[in-house]
Formats: sequence, C-alpha cells, structure tokens
Amino acid sequence: MSNEITVRAIGFIRCGYTETSQIPKGRRAIHTAEGTIEIASELEEGLTDIDGFSHLFVIWAFDRAAEGYDLLTTPPGESRARGLFATRSPRRPNPIGLTVVALLGRDGTRLRVRGLDMLDGTPVLDIKPYLSGISAEELRRGWLEEKT
Repeated sequence: MSNEITVRAIGFIRCGYTETSQIPKGRRAIHTAEGTIEIASELEEGLTDIDGFSHLFVIWAFDRAAEGYDLLTTPPGESRARGLFATRSPRRPNPIGLTVVALLGRDGTRLRVRGLDMLDGTPVLDIKPYLSGISAEELRRGWLEEKT
C-alpha cells in the first residue's frame, strides 16, 4: 500500500486577493472577502441542491506556499511557537486548506461566496455542506482563547 494519494482540482477560487499579504491573518482576523468558486463544467450536476445550504466547507490546496514545514511555528501576531497542527500555517506536510464560507448564490458552475481567505486562482479540491452539531457552549478554541 502506498502512502501517496492523487487528487485533482474540481475548480478554482476567483477573488481580489493576489498576494498573501492582502489576506487578514491572526487570531482576530475577520474574513469578509467575497468572490466565486468556479467548478469544472463536467462536475456541474454535483452542485444540484447545494443552494439550499447557508455555508460550505471548502477544501483547497496551498499551491503557492513555501516548500517544507516546521513542527513548531509562530502564528502571526503571536510571540510563542505553537504546534503546527494547532495552527492554520500554510506550510504543512500536506498543504491543504479548509475554510468555511457563506454561500450567497449559485450561477451555473459558479458559487458566489463570502469569507474567502485564499488567493485568486487557488485550486479547490472539494466542497461539502457545513453541518455542525457542536453547540457554542461545547466549542473550545484551545490556545486562541488565552487572550480573548
């Protein structure tokens, strides 16, 4: 059995972010950028019924992140290193991103969304409806709660 897997982009992000410096970062970052997710035309049927959901998980590739990773990393605005898997660092063993976006509407193979935190042209690997049964009372935010 191989440790390698193959994935392909199902679409691409279209938004105004062309440089990583434009994307809000850090513990208090708010992501309000709007844009579209353009899905490959041969996958359009898979979007059937998606417009009934308010939010979506977008799984995407950090296609422009620097190679390599450190198991301890210091997040933006922080003075202390944290474990890589306790951060949203783009430099990871598998450079995969996960973002929850608000679905504003659908136009054929284009999904209009709000909450983007990736660059224009970013490859999208998958989309899933956002469903969470975790109540606000049960949700914990780890080290991010220390200074809030």
